[in-house]
Amino acid sequence: MSNAVSALQGVSYTGYVQVQEMDLQGMLTLRADLSMVKIAKAVKSAVGVDMPAQRTITMNKGMGAAWMSPDEFLLMMPYAVAEATASKLRKSLGKTHSLVANVSDARVVFTLTGVGAREVVAKLSPVDMQALKIGEIRRTRLAQVPAAFWMSGEDEITLVAFRSAAGYVFDLLTNAAKKGGEVGAF
Repeated sequence: MSNAVSALQGVSYTGYVQVQEMDLQGMLTLRADLSMVKIAKAVKSAVGVDMPAQRTITMNKGMGAAWMSPDEFLLMMPYAVAEATASKLRKSLGKTHSLVANVSDARVVFTLTGVGAREVVAKLSPVDMQALKIGEIRRTRLAQVPAAFWMSGEDEITLVAFRSAAGYVFDLLTNAAKKGGEVGAF
């Protein structure tokens, strides 16, 4: 068995915004009827947070749930416990019509830190970054690839993309964050 490593092994770049690939993150996709009480209880038991409202993310001590679509959540936890959490969740859901998939190894996570973080993402995505509030998540595209991102702090954005596009996404972000490239829109 090989040792799991992040897609770009923690690469970082500092321009007018810092772009940092984060360490491995445990992530589960949960597809189900999100209006069911049983689903809410299972999510709370699995990651310790209440179900997020539409287009929001709820995080507490590295564990959380993000609304991805009307029938999908992205659950986050430490990488080391992702498979155990998936098993626990499947067991608690029993025969409930649902899907739990461990997608940890298929994703890459970046953080953008600095007062220009909103602007960097606005250069690459069709989202009104000025209106995005802390705790809101958007599932959209970043240039030509799917991505999801949220305001994880006043001047911080966390971004999730497919691991197979990690190098491309990093290059997009670093190009958009180059010193001298500030637009001053925000």
